[in-house]
Amino acid sequence: MANDKITELRRLSQQYAYSSIQMHETIARKAGFPGTDHKYLGFFLQKGELTAGELADLTGLTTGAVTGLIDRFERKKLVKRQFDTNDRRKIIVVPNSKKIIALLESFYKEFQDESEKLIATFSIKERKLIESYFVKALKLIDNTNNKLKQ
Repeated sequence: MANDKITELRRLSQQYAYSSIQMHETIARKAGFPGTDHKYLGFFLQKGELTAGELADLTGLTTGAVTGLIDRFERKKLVKRQFDTNDRRKIIVVPNSKKIIALLESFYKEFQDESEKLIATFSIKERKLIESYFVKALKLIDNTNNKLKQ
């Protein structure tokens, strides 16, 4: 019986992941992006300026794919390339954070607000349990990614 409950929970987790992919694909189309390109803008919002290599490390994309991604963002004036002041051979990708937020906020605001309301319905003890699950699940994903890269 316990295995059935574990399998059921794993399937719910998969369903959540698949539904998330569908939501992000829909948002991408509405925002004028192929696939889930828009998700990579989040790295710029979190980290600020990045090199193409840093973005490749964060996304898991090849440097060639990242170059195309940056080109698409640059055409939409969401980022710009500039030379590193310390090493002119190095290119820094500088986000236009205000423009990125203005583009994506309308797609995410309601979802974020509703997610926060949902989280608030759980007790502190339940939130700690959920947090523990996510921390451990993310570690599992990182470990799996690292093994697959070898």
